Amino acid sequence: MEGKVIAITRSKEDSEEFMRLINNAKARAISLPTIELVSKGEGMVEEFLTAIKENDPDFSVFMSSKAVKLLFDTARKVSKYEKLQLAVAHTTVIAVGPKTKAALQSEGIRVAHVPERFSSVGVGETFTTLNAEGKKAIIPRSGASTPFLAQLLEKIGLKVKEIYLYDVRSHQDLSQWVEFKELLADDKIDAIVFTSASSVKAFFEIMLVGCDEKCLNKNLQKSTLIAIGPFTAEELKKFGFKPIIANVHTVSGAVETIKNYFS
Repeated sequence: MEGKVIAITRSKEDSEEFMRLINNAKARAISLPTIELVSKGEGMVEEFLTAIKENDPDFSVFMSSKAVKLLFDTARKVSKYEKLQLAVAHTTVIAVGPKTKAALQSEGIRVAHVPERFSSVGVGETFTTLNAEGKKAIIPRSGASTPFLAQLLEKIGLKVKEIYLYDVRSHQDLSQWVEFKELLADDKIDAIVFTSASSVKAFFEIMLVGCDEKCLNKNLQKSTLIAIGPFTAEELKKFGFKPIIANVHTVSGAVETIKNYFS
């Protein structure tokens, strides 16, 4: 990997772990702020609390650290932090991965389960061990999420309530993309790591401004595309690309996949 240039579809703030791992491998990391959150507003907290009161869920399932931070930060603003904290604590809490678990713990929430596979499939696998048939789960998440998880849990026998906290859109400030586009045009981007289906959509939306599909496809031919998980890979396939899928669906897992590929 030494001397390789690797881009990731995350902002600098969200790609600190990636930057550190890539730098340690003596490669160069480039962060691409691809998506930004559009909050549903302060009413999301009351909607979530009302849903817990009306549905009395047995489980709360958190699928990203962003959802945790947005929900609890908004609760602070509207003076409902302690009420939210108590409502979540009265459920069995499942976090999709270690970063989400850490975000919940920072809010004083005990996490009961983290799946072995940090994905929707992993969450489903966890529920199959919990004798959860007939029980209820609430999932606060992005409005851009696929229905896969809810459908999976319903097949297992749970009743699922999703609460949408935010939407996503392509990043509006593209100043950090200038160098990336220049390097890509010169065939100097060795790999690009895509971290979600939403980041794939936003990446192509951003890149297709001023460069048609033929132009973009030509530019990407010399770059290896890495998908952090299967859903991200499926989105890339819709654009005509066959990515490598990280064996472990985390940033560190993606970096290990890159190391193995270039070794």
